Amino acid sequence: MKCVIIDDEPLAVELLEDFVSKVDSLELLNTFNNAIDAVSYINQNNVDLIFLDIQMPHFSGIDFLNTIEKKPLVIFTTAYSDYAVEGFNLGAVDYLVKPIPFHRFLKSVVRAQQINNPAATVQAIAENITTPEAEQDFMFVRAEYENVKMNFSDILFIEGLKDYVKIYTTDNKFTLTLISLIKLENLLSNKGFSRIHRSYIINIKHVKSIQKNKVLISDKRIPISESYKNAFFEKINL
Repeated sequence: MKCVIIDDEPLAVELLEDFVSKVDSLELLNTFNNAIDAVSYINQNNVDLIFLDIQMPHFSGIDFLNTIEKKPLVIFTTAYSDYAVEGFNLGAVDYLVKPIPFHRFLKSVVRAQQINNPAATVQAIAENITTPEAEQDFMFVRAEYENVKMNFSDILFIEGLKDYVKIYTTDNKFTLTLISLIKLENLLSNKGFSRIHRSYIINIKHVKSIQKNKVLISDKRIPISESYKNAFFEKINL
């Protein structure tokens, strides 16, 4: 499938380019950092699939989709979930919320491929994946006006603050991002992390010592709550 990426965030474009390169059944034709420049290209070229950001200055992804004459398949990509219903009402194949994990990207591509070529099977598509066996060891999180790449190995612990979380890293800094602790727990639970409190997820590799109800990471003593203690101790074989 011939595809195009439209996103005003360079890091998001870079990530999608990397994902596309891992799937042999996708051919990347072009990338655009604004939807206005992409209108004439889409109307003049044969494009099967667009990875389209919704929130872009001056001319949104939804405005773009309502403007173009040709209507390729569309997978929306955005940092916000507020537009999901509107996106699907416009006939989008899927709706990906950033930071986008590869397995979720691939699921959307398989769905688009099945729509574009109903005779294709999921197995046939999967056989064309050229991604290495190693799992992804980083994630992108939204911080102010950019998506920041964070290596899992650099994360010390994560603290939940209502709708936001603070992600503390080995450089003695933290990143504040709008994401739920539950979502991060699901993402990181098989990456060497463990939730030990309703407000904390820790990177086990950075634990210096463990007391009955606390762990020491860097110079921070983090509480272990009763509701998470057994699962945590079982994970570290205590």
